[in-house]
Amino acid sequence: MNKLQIISDKNKKSLRIKSLLTKKIKANKFKKLNLIIVIGGDGFMLQTLKKNKSPKKQFYGINSGNYGFLMNIFSSKNIIKNLTKANMISISPLEMTVKNKNNKSKKSIAINEVSVLRQSRQAASLSIKHGSKQIMKNLVSDGVLVSTPAGSTAYNLSVHGPILSLNSKKLSISPISPFRPRRWKGKIVNDKSKITITNLNPVKRPISAVADNLEVRNAKSITVKTNYKIKFNLLYDKNRSLQKKIKIEQLRRETN
Repeated sequence: MNKLQIISDKNKKSLRIKSLLTKKIKANKFKKLNLIIVIGGDGFMLQTLKKNKSPKKQFYGINSGNYGFLMNIFSSKNIIKNLTKANMISISPLEMTVKNKNNKSKKSIAINEVSVLRQSRQAASLSIKHGSKQIMKNLVSDGVLVSTPAGSTAYNLSVHGPILSLNSKKLSISPISPFRPRRWKGKIVNDKSKITITNLNPVKRPISAVADNLEVRNAKSITVKTNYKIKFNLLYDKNRSLQKKIKIEQLRRETN
């Protein structure tokens, strides 16, 4: 299906925006092939992107959630102009491959981040490699997070990870509540090599791996790499680009 689509979350605010938007599009006879307008919050946008993996499609998000970092603000007055003049940015997701305690593998993609989390009251005990280079021999913590530039202002920022520029070609590896070494702040690595996270004690210290919101429990090893074969084309209003939003968050962090 190549014609314009409107995909909306089911809450009242999203449905109200969808109704207004549909009327505006009809009244202005606005048409654009391969455009998907997504109404909801960041979580709904991530869900929609994963269901519509096509390099031809473009996604324009309208925020009806709380934060809406990946979304645009709805303006009934300017929506047609905003849709017509929106700027496009292409991003590639992470690909997570998890091997569980039964040696079964599961793959999933993550647009924001892959998080590895302790699954019990015991802290996780993890080794981390980037390519063939050992970054951390034994990290004892609540977990670790690998973030894309697009996701660096989400969960990554909450665990005090660095904010990455969209064109940096970098990934952030950030510890979650590190216990040993307590002062390890994480590492920024290039996005060309594979990151391997191994559970050093799967019996006593079980962990789960989460790609955005998809969880795999009892993980033994997790590999994370950028999948350049997949591209998501996101559209942003001229004065509210994703690059600009990331720069604002960087400035906020520097001044706080």
